[in-house]
Amino acid sequence: MAVYGYRAVNKLGKEVKGSIEGDNKEHVRAKLIKMKLTVISIEEQSIWTQDINIQVGGYPKARDLSVMCRQFTSMMRAGVGIIDCLRMLQEQSENQRLKDALRAVRVSVEKGETLAGAMRPYPKVFPQLMVNMVAAGEASGNLEIALERMAVQLERSNKTQAMVKKAMIYPIVVFIVAIVVSIVMLVVVIPNYETMFVDLGTELPAITVMYVTMSDIIRQYWFILLPAVVLAVIGVVMFAKTDSGKHFFGLIALKMPIIKNLTVKSASAMMARTLATLLSSGVPLIEATGMTAEILSNVYFKEAMRDAKEQISIGLPLSRPLEDAGIFPPMVYHMVHIGEEAGSTEEMLDKLADYYDEEVEMAVQSLMAAMEPLIILVLAVVVGGLLAACMAPMLTMYDALETL
Repeated sequence: MAVYGYRAVNKLGKEVKGSIEGDNKEHVRAKLIKMKLTVISIEEQSIWTQDINIQVGGYPKARDLSVMCRQFTSMMRAGVGIIDCLRMLQEQSENQRLKDALRAVRVSVEKGETLAGAMRPYPKVFPQLMVNMVAAGEASGNLEIALERMAVQLERSNKTQAMVKKAMIYPIVVFIVAIVVSIVMLVVVIPNYETMFVDLGTELPAITVMYVTMSDIIRQYWFILLPAVVLAVIGVVMFAKTDSGKHFFGLIALKMPIIKNLTVKSASAMMARTLATLLSSGVPLIEATGMTAEILSNVYFKEAMRDAKEQISIGLPLSRPLEDAGIFPPMVYHMVHIGEEAGSTEEMLDKLADYYDEEVEMAVQSLMAAMEPLIILVLAVVVGGLLAACMAPMLTMYDALETL
């Protein structure tokens, strides 16, 4: 299909311009009329005259979507229609991708599409969880409640992810600074020491010789080392995206003592919150379990929830596969079991989510407290080794002068 540029007037009397694909001008005109636009002109565009669509900024974050859901809920409760809600949200949105997606969703809804159906073609803007929540809310007539629950889900998830990222920023920054300082010392400082002490005829200590050798290797073969490091990083990133890589790093997260606690508790909080949100919106347990599996980051928890979906489909209660998985804390499957027997699974999952949200915060604080002395130790080894390499020749020279 060709691309056509058009000028038209919307129902508010405002002139709009844009591009649209179509078989011919009449096909495009019919599309525009369906969009309730009064056509002024239609011209076929060539590769040189097509509109350039530059997306400013990235895709909307959880915070952007939670604000949108809150505003959507408030407007609907005030009696504003869905189409008008979408128009106002579009005008208020600061994220360009979200603004464009809301415009397209509004056009689809105006043509008779459901809100969930209009959102589904934009998975990078509206996550699958949100689309399914909206679909369940529309089917049950509780769209406002579904959007409100979605806002809470996004806010809590965003808070949990922010805490985890905060815990990792400090050690990463320190690690980068240590590498930069080490490279500067090896490339700039150590060679000067080598020249000075060679001129004095003093024999360099073993530790200094070791660092001088490292310095020579970096300075002489940097054009090999730099691409090798870049390729190694790219290789690790690509490996992490493979199935084997996901299992490898997922297992490390579950086995490494310093981060195991945080991994398990954050996954438990995410699982409980998402499942409770879906169930409260009317999504059947089997579908809710499958949707929950797809948003968990650790592959072992993802596989555990997928297995739970299969077990539920043959009649087993949710608590059984959660216990059999062997990676969820006992409190998770015990609370779910109590909820199943009392007929209050959603309520129990909500309580679990609240509990583990607090546990994640405590786990982040514990992780930071545990990493601080470890970081200090690493810095002491790195900086101490470099200082020893610089000071050892001076001490050797003083000893030589004293013996004269």
